[in-house]
Amino acid sequence: MAIGTSVIMRIEMDKTKTGFGQVISEITNAGGDVVAIDVIRASKESTIRDVTINVSDAEDGRLTEAVASLPGVRVVNVSDRTFLVHLGGKVEVQPKVKITNRDDLSRVYTPGVARVCMAIHDDPGKAHTLTIKRNTVAVVSDGTAVLGLGDIGPKAAMPVMEGKAMLFKQLAGVDAFPICLDTKDTEEIIRTIKAIAPGFGGINLEDIASPRCFEIEERLKAELDIPVFHDDQHGTAVVMLAGLLNALRLVDKPMERVKAVLVGCGAAGTACSKILLSAGIGELVCVDRMGALVPGETYDNPNWNWLAERTNPRRLRGGVSDVIRGADVFIGVSRPNVLTVEDVQSMAKDPIVFAMANPEPEISPEAAEPYVRVIATGRGDYPNQINNVLCFPGIFRGALDCRATSINEEMKLAAARAIASVVSDDELNEYYIIPSTFNDKVVERVSRAVAEAAIRTGVARRIPNDLR
Repeated sequence: MAIGTSVIMRIEMDKTKTGFGQVISEITNAGGDVVAIDVIRASKESTIRDVTINVSDAEDGRLTEAVASLPGVRVVNVSDRTFLVHLGGKVEVQPKVKITNRDDLSRVYTPGVARVCMAIHDDPGKAHTLTIKRNTVAVVSDGTAVLGLGDIGPKAAMPVMEGKAMLFKQLAGVDAFPICLDTKDTEEIIRTIKAIAPGFGGINLEDIASPRCFEIEERLKAELDIPVFHDDQHGTAVVMLAGLLNALRLVDKPMERVKAVLVGCGAAGTACSKILLSAGIGELVCVDRMGALVPGETYDNPNWNWLAERTNPRRLRGGVSDVIRGADVFIGVSRPNVLTVEDVQSMAKDPIVFAMANPEPEISPEAAEPYVRVIATGRGDYPNQINNVLCFPGIFRGALDCRATSINEEMKLAAARAIASVVSDDELNEYYIIPSTFNDKVVERVSRAVAEAAIRTGVARRIPNDLR
């Protein structure tokens, strides 16, 4: 079922044959919820109205058939409002200065532009101040791991990348370009991104399937001198840690004494595990389809081997139910229904559950709520949404502002702590451990904290004026 889907139905009606009340009744009986009515044209005998209707499935034809079956009623058109937003794409390029005369033209283009070109040729670092590189991020995907949709290809992935570009601009003032590559070849993706990198101040990798995403990111981080950030991994990890910091503050448990069980050791799960280890988690047990990862065991997945050697100090074995007894925290980045009520009941006092699988969490919040102190999900229709939007705009804003060469672990930790700090002591409660996506303090605090961490760790090439 689609969430928040609405359509606009244009209806032409012969008033001598059917009353508008009958139309509304038919819409309601067919499962629609009328939220707005606009009269387009009216006469004594007929009217044309646009009716905005919330529906469970915009592609379900029963609603249209029900209305069209009424005598004297013709359904002129049905428009899905979500599709209308995407017509012609959601982003565009706008010039910062107007060209109104020959003098303007000579400065922004030939012949005046030659002086700027040569200045950059003589000092390549000036590209950061004299081109869009200063404020521009490439949002790059191959469309192989689109959230909730999987491998849908580069063309079908474009609307997601456009949406991300919109969020970059609206929330952090960062100019982002959606770029979808028609290849699944790791080497070709790396080569292509390296080739386009001169025009960008940062690379945001998005919706690239595991395990290729690990190699692509690691290689690009090593071979480029601009930040490379796979948001599906690290954005999830940063926001998860921000929420956990506040949840632990609420239940008064220090990080170093906490036992956490993490289920799902893919891209996001690996990043979540790494940031938890960096944050000083007391005990972490990672579980995937083979069960708990155990030190000393050898796995086909190199990331599992890395995790196994750094987690599960008591060498616990088995599935979720076997290792979760006495745990303070459950973190899920896996699939629906891997956590049961009985599992939650076996956890320590004041259990914290982050069931972040999308669109269906590892346990339904309704089932878990009677037995947990805090629950968070990846969904926006429940409290405590773990949403990457809280992370990537501010991280890239801070990285661009200080011209960072990379986004390191210290910068991610700083971002998580900054997000957590937005929730004050007075605001903090079981249903509010993470700030709203639209809280205007988030980007400001995250960008500053990230820039400070970049300067502190030696990856900044510039100190912003407000940090001097």
